[in-house]
Amino acid sequence: MSRKDFLVFGSPKIEQPEIDEVVDCLKSGWIGTGPKVHQLEQDFKQYKGSKYAVALNSCTAALHLSILAAGIGPGDEVIVPTMTFAATANAVIHAGATPIFADCQKDTMNIDPDDIQRKITNKTKAIIPVHFAGAAADMDAIMAIAKKHNLKVIEDCAHAIETEYRGRKAGTFGDFGCFSFYVTKNIVTGEGGMVITDNEEYANQIKILGLHGMSRDAWERFSDKGFKHYQVVYAGFKYNMMDMQAAIGIHQLSRIEKYWLRRKQVWEKYNQAFKDLPVYLPSPVEPDSRHSYHLYTLLIDTDKVKISRDEFLNKMTEQNIGIGVHYIALHSHPFYQKTYLYKEGDFPNAEWISNRTVSIPLSAKLSEDDVDDVIEAVQNAFHS
Repeated sequence: MSRKDFLVFGSPKIEQPEIDEVVDCLKSGWIGTGPKVHQLEQDFKQYKGSKYAVALNSCTAALHLSILAAGIGPGDEVIVPTMTFAATANAVIHAGATPIFADCQKDTMNIDPDDIQRKITNKTKAIIPVHFAGAAADMDAIMAIAKKHNLKVIEDCAHAIETEYRGRKAGTFGDFGCFSFYVTKNIVTGEGGMVITDNEEYANQIKILGLHGMSRDAWERFSDKGFKHYQVVYAGFKYNMMDMQAAIGIHQLSRIEKYWLRRKQVWEKYNQAFKDLPVYLPSPVEPDSRHSYHLYTLLIDTDKVKISRDEFLNKMTEQNIGIGVHYIALHSHPFYQKTYLYKEGDFPNAEWISNRTVSIPLSAKLSEDDVDDVIEAVQNAFHS
């Protein structure tokens, strides 16, 4: 292996227009929540085709405030996949409700609608499907369950900015769609998130909750439109996005298709390179749907090869290739086992994936040499 420098996993592609926009932001003196945040909200809701968009400082904040806006709290249950990042469940906990885990489908890694149905009780108030790695969850089945049981649907679209399901954009099926602009995501603001909704009341409440509970036009109080007093109407949170972050996101969003096409090229090159290795490749894209190509996950076929997943991780790192694990199922972590009495064996599909899954670099920033280095490293890890 000839690679000398370490290839950072999920390194974002930052171009000159973002840099210029941030400098403009700094020179303007308006660094906090202001006109650039407003522009990103307008651009994003236009891209998604939603009526409202509210920018926040993370997807975690987006999930938390969506749960609160839906009126969910202590005594309520929310069904979430165990195969997800901790934020999905933690947002439920921070709202005072109880996360109820559901298993995933073994092929797509998305939440299993049949297990959702099994987990519904008279305390269930919502479902949070995650569009895992950028593959759309089975929204027809999930929305049918929600309608039957009068449940809210909060889509966790942290992986799924470009994702579509049967011609419709992810985040527009449920009551809320929650997005991440974290540094490893398909478009970035460093830290950042967005909620979309078609419900004006929800949008207004999230806007207020995200800025200390201050009345909706509070950010205008330092503008040139004349001084405005604010009123605190909720005990809110410090969840607002800054203009410095939005300055990056505005230009990232303008290149979203260009970046998507690049990741698609890398994805297809990986599929071709790895098809004869002892791995399970990502599931094919569903008909009439669109994958966001956010995470490229390989599953080590431990029945055919002696190398363990963790040994594979070490071999990749030794070759200067950054790598991830998405994810070790939540019910396997100490906090959820201790607090909710989950144990190994409760979710067999998620556990099977947890023991085998690895994510390799997939970013619009990758050069052809970078991609070749990743391919060579994967092949070396098995052949050695």
